Amino acid sequence: MISIKSALFGLAAVTIASVASVATDVSVASAETMLRYTDGGPNRGTRAAAQNFFAKEVERLSGGDLKIEIHWGGALLKWKAALGGIGAGTADMGAVLAAYAPNQLKALAIGDLPLNNSDAWVGMRAMYELMTTNKELQASLAKQNVVYIGNFTTTAVQFECAGDHKINTVADIKGKKMRASGVYAKVLNDLGANMVSMTYGKVYQALDSGLIECSAGYFYANRAYKLYEVVNRITRVDWGQISGFAIAVNKDVWGDLSAKQQQVLLEAGSNMTDHFAKLQIDGIESTVAGMTSGKIGRKVEVVTMAEEERQKLFAAAQPYVNNWVGDMKKAGFNGQQIWDQFQSLIAKYTKERDAKGYPWVR
Repeated sequence: MISIKSALFGLAAVTIASVASVATDVSVASAETMLRYTDGGPNRGTRAAAQNFFAKEVERLSGGDLKIEIHWGGALLKWKAALGGIGAGTADMGAVLAAYAPNQLKALAIGDLPLNNSDAWVGMRAMYELMTTNKELQASLAKQNVVYIGNFTTTAVQFECAGDHKINTVADIKGKKMRASGVYAKVLNDLGANMVSMTYGKVYQALDSGLIECSAGYFYANRAYKLYEVVNRITRVDWGQISGFAIAVNKDVWGDLSAKQQQVLLEAGSNMTDHFAKLQIDGIESTVAGMTSGKIGRKVEVVTMAEEERQKLFAAAQPYVNNWVGDMKKAGFNGQQIWDQFQSLIAKYTKERDAKGYPWVR
């Protein structure tokens, strides 16, 4: 026979054990931090592969303590809403483009200025070091309540044309109905193109319908968005690259993370830079080969623009470099010093690549 005292003692023991069990479960649950990540693009292509790599790196480096949940195709935030949404906390982090928020992301837009460098690894490594070491640029991003984590690049800008349209020379640009982004759109407008504004996801339909005749595009995006189905000719220009394209995290979320978790995000961002560069560089040549042979879709003609014509494009873009420096100065930053630092970093990583090769072949 069990006494009332013994029964009460047993019940208390069970209750205490249950509470301890619940407390343990709560502790386990709270040990894992899940960050909602927004991306306006589809889950295909090299950039998507790089973001999946980034998410796996975050989990690996944190030992499962930190995880990324990616929302693709603008399901959480469209491209134009990404910066504001991340800053407001609708998403914890995600991909942002300076071209869709040029005034707010003036700091990041330095990566969009047409430089005579189209190497994906050199450009991204220079951007990563610049954005993670320059206090003025970090302060500029902080005004939007975001923190820089890592960088993407579109690779070099090429001219993709549908139908019988083609661009061999700078003179051919005049009168063309075109789509481009950022500074590149402004330069093409100066050169006489009839610019049509749209997000990249609408380029396929625009080329197919004749709304635009040519697009200032990129080999990796051509494959990801299947533009080879509607493009007949690509002129290889290798005109700079869009590197004002980054992973940003909400500043308040960043502040709530431990120092170790912050370091995990930055290390994963750095690792992704090398990984994405390899994917891009390997992918460019395989994409060109696949399009010219017709193995990845309809056969597409790929030609190379003459060097003297390329240089005309860089010359036409120089006023916008000067404008960026001046705008940063007006905003209270040392624009010329930042620009000089960026140029020196481009030179640094170009020299490293030439001396040692890319990191994945050393």
